[in-house]
Amino acid sequence: MDVSSEMIHALLPVFLVSALGASATLLGVIEGVAEGLASVTKVVSGAWSDRTGSRKGLALLGYGLAALTKPVFALATTPLEVFAARCVDRVGKGIRGAPRDALVADVTPAASRGAAYGLRQALDTVGAFLGPLLAIALLAAYHDDVRRVFAVAIAPAVLSVAVLALGVREPPRAGRGAREATRFRGSELRSLPAAFWLVVAIGAVFTLARFSEAFLVLRARDVGLPLALVPVVMIAMNAVYALASTPAGRLSDRLDRRLVLAAGLAVLVVADCVLASVASVVGTLIGAGLWGLHMGLSQGLLAALVADTAPARLRGTAFGLFNLVSGAALFLASLAAGVLWERLGPAWTFACGALFAALALAALLAHARRYAEPRARRAA
Repeated sequence: MDVSSEMIHALLPVFLVSALGASATLLGVIEGVAEGLASVTKVVSGAWSDRTGSRKGLALLGYGLAALTKPVFALATTPLEVFAARCVDRVGKGIRGAPRDALVADVTPAASRGAAYGLRQALDTVGAFLGPLLAIALLAAYHDDVRRVFAVAIAPAVLSVAVLALGVREPPRAGRGAREATRFRGSELRSLPAAFWLVVAIGAVFTLARFSEAFLVLRARDVGLPLALVPVVMIAMNAVYALASTPAGRLSDRLDRRLVLAAGLAVLVVADCVLASVASVVGTLIGAGLWGLHMGLSQGLLAALVADTAPARLRGTAFGLFNLVSGAALFLASLAAGVLWERLGPAWTFACGALFAALALAALLAHARRYAEPRARRAA
């Protein structure tokens, strides 16, 4: 599914702005609303997977819904159609996201949880690396016909649903009776510990400091990268992302996770500074690579922290809540980035991103003593 999605997303910002006449502000709204919908849906799907004790069914629904949206991108003639398809696609992501992440925790020993989420993130990112690479090859073969590339992206999406339906077996949920598995009350949210809510706050701060990667694609086009090579910026980002995720997860199993997270924020500051100040193809590729390093140092670790701090019986709900707050933060960040791009230009957009990331890093370090990682639970 990542191969399919990234074949589209690597070209969609340029397609929206150049072919369909959308503004950078509208792009920010589309990205922010779509990701926000995904986050809201994750709360519902995560809680439902806790109630029923079944993860695979929801994951299959989510992947299937996303696959159904792919033809719309190839046929769209207005930004509204893209907006609708993008929203439904992200709803599909939201339906599958929390149950899938909870399933990883269900089958993984606590002592190696960081490595497990790092590996999961790396495998996701391999697809995100191959998608833009395939898009470049197809653009060359189809003489920059973006719609034909979008049409080809339908095939891997359908294959992903088939693999999930036929090849994945969900293990039984141990230690819970059928009645207990289907019982959920809102009051149970009070049993989520303070450590979990601190992880939610950290995730929100990280997301506010990092707006949508769609602006990396616009920056590549802005500095003069030809349309056929625009996906290279996503390849650079995702290649580093994939390479960094598993080692970062393993490192966090041995060290305090907040130290690795702080390193990720520091890298984001440098990435934004490069993207703001070096208006060249080389500068954009370096900035994208650093952006990918930031993602590798943070995204899998945040998922591991949620799994560390949430009770097993509410793990799906916890992932849903975490993603809801992060999605709201991404909407605000992407909207702000779009407005800054329109009014002040790309350099100011990334410069403001660097400033906020630096403030987030200072806040994380200042409040480090309030965060006590549950080593005892992970060791057990």
